[in-house]
Amino acid sequence: MNVLQCKIGKPGNQSTKAFIVQSESDFNGLGLMKISNELKNNLNNKIKLFNYFIDGERVWVYYFQRSEKSSVNENYEQLRKAGSSLFKELNKVKEESVQVIFGDFTTEDRIAFVEGLYLSTYQFLRYFKDEKERMNSLKTLYFEKGQFEKKDLEQLTSIWNAVFVARDLVNEPLSYLTALQLSEEIKKWGDKSGFKVEVWDKKKIQKEGMGGLLAVNKGSILPPTFNILEWKPKKPANDRPIVLVGKGIVFDTGGLSLKPTPNSMDLMKSDMAGAAAVIGTLTAIAECNSNVHVIGLIPATDNRPGEDAYVPGDVVKMHNGMTVEVLNTDAEGRMILADALSYASKFNPELVIDLATLTGAAVAAIGPEGIVMMANANRGKVAKLIESGESVYERLVEFPMWEEYGNYIKSDIADLKNIGGPTAGAITAGKFLEHFISYDWMHLDIAGPSFLKTGDSYRGKMGSGVGVRLLTHFLLNYSNKEHN
Repeated sequence: MNVLQCKIGKPGNQSTKAFIVQSESDFNGLGLMKISNELKNNLNNKIKLFNYFIDGERVWVYYFQRSEKSSVNENYEQLRKAGSSLFKELNKVKEESVQVIFGDFTTEDRIAFVEGLYLSTYQFLRYFKDEKERMNSLKTLYFEKGQFEKKDLEQLTSIWNAVFVARDLVNEPLSYLTALQLSEEIKKWGDKSGFKVEVWDKKKIQKEGMGGLLAVNKGSILPPTFNILEWKPKKPANDRPIVLVGKGIVFDTGGLSLKPTPNSMDLMKSDMAGAAAVIGTLTAIAECNSNVHVIGLIPATDNRPGEDAYVPGDVVKMHNGMTVEVLNTDAEGRMILADALSYASKFNPELVIDLATLTGAAVAAIGPEGIVMMANANRGKVAKLIESGESVYERLVEFPMWEEYGNYIKSDIADLKNIGGPTAGAITAGKFLEHFISYDWMHLDIAGPSFLKTGDSYRGKMGSGVGVRLLTHFLLNYSNKEHN
C-alpha cells in the first residue's frame, strides 16, 4: 500500500504550492495579487482549477464555489470531490511534493478537501509487471502550522489508510484471498494495529453448530474459517460491547444456483466487502485508540458448486437451532450471517451492526449512491448512524421491516426458507436475519456502493472500502449514555 505522507511545516524549495480559495479576498491574503486579473477572468469563464507560473514557480489555484442551496454535508462532499480533482491534475504533471494552502476555510472544510485528495491516491498495483512505473508521483503533502493539529492529522490518515486496507482486501482475487488467507490478513492487521484475533477452524465451527456456514462451504475444496476480532480499551465508554458482523464470502459462484458470468460472477471476489469493512474499522479504531469496546465477527468461505455442494431443497439446521429450507444456493450470504448473528448474542451486546453485499435488490432500489439499512435498534442509535452516514457521505436509506414481509419467507417444511418472492428482496433478506437476533441490531446492505465498475471521484474504481468511514465516525463519536 503506497501511502501519501502528510506533514505540517514548510517544505523544501522544490515543492509546488496549491492555493484553495473561495473568494476574491483570499487573493490578497494568500499573495496572489500578481495574477488576480487572470484569476478573475478564469472565474468569469467558470474555470475552477488552473495553474500559473509566478517567478518561475508553478502555482495551482482551486476556486471552490460554495452552494448556498446545498446542505453543510453536501458542501463537504463537493470539497472532497474538489480535492480529488486537484490530485488528478497534480499527478498528471508528475508533482512529487505539494504545499496545500487554504484561504478562509473552516477546519471541517479543510478536512473534507484533504480527505478527497488523500483517498484518490489509492492504487492496487501488485499484479502489474510495471508496478513501479504506474505508481503515483505525488508522495508528500505539506500544510502550514495552524491549519491542522498534528494529532488530528495522524488520526485522519489512520482512518483513510484503513479504507485502503478494506479496498486492498476487496480487490484481491480468490487465487490469493481464500478464507484461510483472509484469516491470515486479519491476524496481520491485528498485530499491526493492536486488536486481538481468534480464528476458528472447521472442526471448531462444526463443534459450535454453525450449520449455515458449513452448508455454504460444502461445495468448496477449502475449509471455512470463523474470525473473532476484539478491540477493548482499558476503560471502555460502553458497558457492553458493540459487535460488527461482516459477510466473508471470498468468492461467490452462486453454488448450484449458478450465476451468469458477465457483470455478475466476474465481480464476485468483492462478495466479502462486508468483512473488509469490519477489518478496516477495527484497524482504524485501534490505531485511533478509541474508547469503545468493539468485537468483530467474520464468517468466511467461498461458495462453489463442488461435488458435495448443498442443493435447492436441502434443510439446514442453524446455530440457533432453527431450520432453513434452501431454495436458492445463491442466497448464501444470509446463511453465514445468520450463524454469526446468533453467536453474537453470547457477548450480551449493546448493539450489533452487520454489513453485507447481500442483495441485487438493494442495488436495483438505490444503486451505488447509498446503503440500504434495516433496523430494530433504539431510535437514538439509528439516528446517530444515519447522522454519521450523512457526515462522511456514505448515506443510509432505511427500509421498513413490516410484519407482513415475514410471510414471504415461510416454508412448508422448515422454520424458514432462504428466499422470498420476486419483490422486496432486500427486505426479505433482512427479515430472514431478524430471526437470528435477540438484541438491538442494524443491518446494512452495501451491495450497491461496495464495488464500482467505473471510477467515482475519491471512491475510485473497484473496491471502495465503503463502511469503514461510516462505522469509524459512528464509533469515535459513540457514548452509551447518549444512545441508550
